[in-house]
Parts: sequence; structure tokens; C-alpha cells
Amino acid sequence: MDFVQVSITAPTELVDILTAELSQYGYDTFMETEEGIAAYTTEDIFSEADVISVLERYNQDGQLAYVTQKIEKQNWNAEWEKNFEPLLIGNVCSVRASFHPQPENVQYDIIINPKMSFGTGHHETTTLMIENQLTINHLGKRVLDMGCGTGILAIMACKLGAASIVAIDIEDWTVENARENAEINNCSGIEVRLGDVQQIAADEPYDLVLANINRNVLLDDIPAYSAKLQPGGFLVISGFYTEDLDLIQDKAQTANLEFTSVRTKNNWVSAVFRKRL
Repeated sequence: MDFVQVSITAPTELVDILTAELSQYGYDTFMETEEGIAAYTTEDIFSEADVISVLERYNQDGQLAYVTQKIEKQNWNAEWEKNFEPLLIGNVCSVRASFHPQPENVQYDIIINPKMSFGTGHHETTTLMIENQLTINHLGKRVLDMGCGTGILAIMACKLGAASIVAIDIEDWTVENARENAEINNCSGIEVRLGDVQQIAADEPYDLVLANINRNVLLDDIPAYSAKLQPGGFLVISGFYTEDLDLIQDKAQTANLEFTSVRTKNNWVSAVFRKRL
């Protein structure tokens, strides 16, 4: 059966929301694009009325538009394999797929088979997050990865010596992918959960919280992250632009977090905060 591709022009902060909404209508494959997101479903499930209904709920500023295209059934893994090149971060961490040869002379080697989940390390936000992780002591720490995608940040935490790691995402297919990637990297200690920030309500405090999501979710959930941080623990976040940093800092300040450092790349930001003692 053929597929229908729905290409949506949307601001970055709406990509996760639109993904979640469309998944309720049978869309099970998503790719981030320069303009927003491409969503895929089978021809028998596709309904233009469903797409319009979803976009109307979030199109208050008239920023959303879409086009559809019928495409033949194809091997999705083969599609990303053609474009997924090995990556070197900070000259010490490699990110590659399982079909790439193992690199020499790198301290940390991460294998990621994305299957359309977000987080191969190639997007600026993921790279910035890993660069920040490399500066923080993970040894023996409890780590939380919110919006884990492929699980790449949780796997990095494992390789940096974290003792306990919880990874959470709202998509069931992403949770499955994160579990597969954890197994490939021999990180059996990573617990991957389906859900949102409510999943951590009963957890013991963490030493480090990682959240590469988007501005709106971060603004809503920073207080919850802080509440689950040990005094002196770190919150590392990304998924927003440089012009949003002041707003993020203000929210963190009110949540008993102090700003410690920031990295930027192509207008994307990853910031580090520390919970006050």
C-alpha cells in the first residue's frame, strides 16, 4: 500500500505537539524538516479533514500550512541510511549507525539506529547537549533524560558512568527505539518510560536532568525538573533559540536554579543550570 506524506510548515516549538496530535490519527513516521515536519501514514488511513482539524487548533498566528504528496512504499531505514554520516563531537565522542565501521581513537562510541526518532546527534541541539554533558561529572549519578528520542543522551550518560538512568518520551515508537539503542550500546541500566513529566512525580531526586525538547514544554516543566533535582544538581536543556534564553533564564530563576553556562550553534542554545544549595 502506498503512503501519503504531509509536509507541514510550522515553527519549531510546535513540532513535538503536532507529532503527538497526528500520531492519534494513525501517523507513525515523522521527520523534522527545515520548514517544520513531514508526517507519513498509509493511503487508507489518510484524511485531509483530520489534518485540517489538527492544524486549526494551533494556527492562531496563521503560521501553519501543509501540502500532501502520494509516495510509493519504501524502506524507511534505507532512506535515512543514505543520509546518516558518522559524527564526531568534541573530538572524543563518535555517533554512528550500526552499519558504520567502529572508529579508532575515540573515547566514547555511540551507536544509534534512529528509525525516524529524533536524536542522531546531527541536529545542533543534540550536539550542544552532548558537548555540555562532557563537562559534567556523571560518575555514580542518577540521571533523567526527558524527551529522550533515540535515547542518545541517556546512552551518553551511561558511557560517562552514571549509576541510574531514566529516559522518558511521549511516543511509544520512540520508547521502543530508545530501548533498542540502549541494548545495542550495552546500556542495560537505562529505564525507558512512555509518558511526560508526570512520570517522575514519585521518583527519588536526580543529580542531573537532561531535557532537549522545545521552549514551551521547557517553560511548563522547568519547575518540575527543579523539584526533582538534588541541591547542587544540574539541569541541561536545549531545543530553543538564542532569543528565548532570557525567558528560559527567568523561569529557571523562579524555580531555584542558577544559570551557569551556555553554548550556541546556528542560533540554537543549550544552557546549564545548577540547583541552589
